[in-house]
Amino acid sequence: MAQTIYQQQLDNGLTILAEPMPWLESAAFAISLPAGSSRDPASLPGLGNFTSEMVQRGCGELDSREFNNALENRGVTFSGGVSNSKAGFQAAMLADQLEPAMRLFADLVRRPMLPSDQIEEGRQVCLQEIRGIEDDLAGQTLRHLRRRLFPDPFGRTVPGTSEAVSSIAIDDITDHFQKTYGPEDAIISVAGRIDWPQVVALVADLFGDWPRQSLGSIPENPQESGYLHVEHESSQTHIALGYPSIPYSHPDYFLSRGAVGVLSDGMSSRLFTEMRENRGLCYAVFASYHSLQRMGGVECYVGTTTDKAQESLEVLTDELGKIVDGVHETEVNRLKARYKSSLIMQQESSNSRAAQLAAEWRLLERVRTLDEVSDAIDALSPQSIGDFLSSNPPSNFRLVTLGEKTLETTIGVS
Repeated sequence: MAQTIYQQQLDNGLTILAEPMPWLESAAFAISLPAGSSRDPASLPGLGNFTSEMVQRGCGELDSREFNNALENRGVTFSGGVSNSKAGFQAAMLADQLEPAMRLFADLVRRPMLPSDQIEEGRQVCLQEIRGIEDDLAGQTLRHLRRRLFPDPFGRTVPGTSEAVSSIAIDDITDHFQKTYGPEDAIISVAGRIDWPQVVALVADLFGDWPRQSLGSIPENPQESGYLHVEHESSQTHIALGYPSIPYSHPDYFLSRGAVGVLSDGMSSRLFTEMRENRGLCYAVFASYHSLQRMGGVECYVGTTTDKAQESLEVLTDELGKIVDGVHETEVNRLKARYKSSLIMQQESSNSRAAQLAAEWRLLERVRTLDEVSDAIDALSPQSIGDFLSSNPPSNFRLVTLGEKTLETTIGVS
C-alpha cells in the first residue's frame, strides 16, 4: 500500500504532520514542543523537566485526577516526558476517540493549571528521579560521556541537579512555560485511521489562535574534555568510550549507523560475541548512535569487574580499530534484516509512526518515507560501509570510567 505523508504549517509556526494508515483501527498523535533541557537556564538545570511534571497536574477545568479519568474513560493511553531537545506528549486510542483526546491535550499544553499548592509534590517526583539516576552507575557513566561528546547545553542531563530543583519556585515554572510552550518550532503529528482534511481542521481549531512565542537561539559552551575517572568503591567498573560522528541529517548517516550496527546490533554483533561470549570479559556491552540536529556521536559502554576492566578497555578499542579493516557480507545482511523488521513493525503501530514523524521532522525538517529508508538500507554493502570507515575512522575519543581504579589507554583521548 502506498505511503502518504502530509505536512502543513499554520501561520503561528505550528507544523502538522500526518500519515493515514487505513488498515488500522487505531489513531495516535504526538505533540513535540521546544522545551527540552537545552533551554533550561544555566542556573536552573532541570527546570524543563519540573515544568513538564507540573503541566500534567490538571488543565482547563479538570484537575489531574479528572484529566486522567477522562483519558481512561475513552481508552486513551498517554505518556509524556522531556529530552534534551523537546518536551513531548503522546497518546494512542481507537480512531473514533481522536478528536476528544486531542481536545484534552490542547488544554494540557495551552492551559495547564500549574497549581502552586502541588509544587512540593511535583518537586519530590523530580528529586526521586534524580536520586534514581544517581543510583544507576552505568547511566551515570554514560551521562558523563555525553557531556564530553556534545557542547553544553546539548550534553546536559534532563532531570538536572538536586540543588537546582530544590530551589525552583512556581514563578520559575510559569515563566519557563510561557517562554517555551508555544507553536513556534512545535510539531503535532498524527497517524492511523485518520482523514487528513479533518485533522487539519481539528488542529487549526484547537491551536490556530495559539500566540506565537519568540524562542531565540541557544548559546553553546565548549564540552568537557579529557579522560574522566569517577572513583567509586565497588567490585564493578563501568567504561564509557565515545567519539564524534555525523548527524542523522547527513547523506552518509546510514553508512555510519551500519558500522555501529555491525559492532553492536544483536547478540551476533562483534562486541557481544568477542567481549562477552568468546572472552567472558563483561556482563554488558553495547554501542549506540546518538544524533542531535546538527551533530552526532557514538557511545560505547562496558560493564565489567575491576580485575577485567583494563583488558575490557583494550579489547573494546581493538574492536573499534578492526572495524576500519572492513565488514563482512554476513554481518551486513544480518543488519539489514533487523532494520527491515523494525520498519515492518512501525507499519503495525500508529503510536510508533506518530512518534517517528515528529522525530524525523525535528531532525531533518522533512520526513523520510519508509520506501526511502528501505532503499537506503538495501544500498548498504561491505564495500560502501568500508569506504565510509576508511574516510571516517573512529577517532577523537572521549573516555569515562567509574570504579576503583583508573585505566591506561593508548588511544587519543581528547
